[in-house]
Amino acid sequence: MDLRFLGKVLQGALIGLGAVLPGISGGVLSVVFGVYRPIMELLSDPVHKWRIRLPGLFPYMIGSAAGFLGVANLLSYVLETYPEPSVCVFVGLIVGMLPSLWREAGEQGRNVGNVILSCVTLVAMISLLFWLQNSQNTVEPGLLSFLFCGFAFALSVIAPGMSFSTILMPLGLYTPFVEGIGHVRPEVLLPGVAGCVVTFICLAKLVNRLFERHYAVMFHGILGIVGAATVMTVPWGSFATSADAASRNLFCMAAGIVTAILLDFMNEKVACFPENETE
Repeated sequence: MDLRFLGKVLQGALIGLGAVLPGISGGVLSVVFGVYRPIMELLSDPVHKWRIRLPGLFPYMIGSAAGFLGVANLLSYVLETYPEPSVCVFVGLIVGMLPSLWREAGEQGRNVGNVILSCVTLVAMISLLFWLQNSQNTVEPGLLSFLFCGFAFALSVIAPGMSFSTILMPLGLYTPFVEGIGHVRPEVLLPGVAGCVVTFICLAKLVNRLFERHYAVMFHGILGIVGAATVMTVPWGSFATSADAASRNLFCMAAGIVTAILLDFMNEKVACFPENETE
């Protein structure tokens, strides 16, 4: 098994882990690792694109499944035992990836309007996420609610930075959904998958077409969403509890930033998803 394949599996595992960890979006990591566009092309036109895209995405799919399913059973324990440090590691990971996201957003040009769009999206998303976090509305787990969970999960892939946990936690659906997936409960898994599939069918083609026609606008909008999700994910209250807690959180963030820089370096040097593999 060569280094490039292992690199893809590792990145896929991080995408799967980011998909289920509260406040983090697997879609963001897929953007940074250069697989977001291939994923969207495959989802928007699977009949014609699977021969082109599936071979290159296969190791990412293996890694994502391992990262997602592997962490689902352990997530409740980790979050209960080390809630702030575990989240801070991923906050640092996203912060460390922001420079590469900025470069990616400007790949086809950048103007003042794009920067303003990022700022407006940032403020709008912070307002929305703040409202969701402070709302007291809860939903009873069931068939329709798990369909909605699948929709939210698919949305976190289609719209990088929109973490499905951020949507589900205020509604009281995050824990039962993740536990149901971790224990492979059909009453949770089947409606969740159905919600994902329907969402991909309805939205993936539209989003892919928007990227083809308005790349800079879409990507700078994503930057605003990523920034807002990152700001709202930081466990600000834990920094004020004690100097030790603040130091621990800062160390975890720094570790995430360093990891992101190393992954970005590996992505460039190893070229885990070069264009000539996907055309």
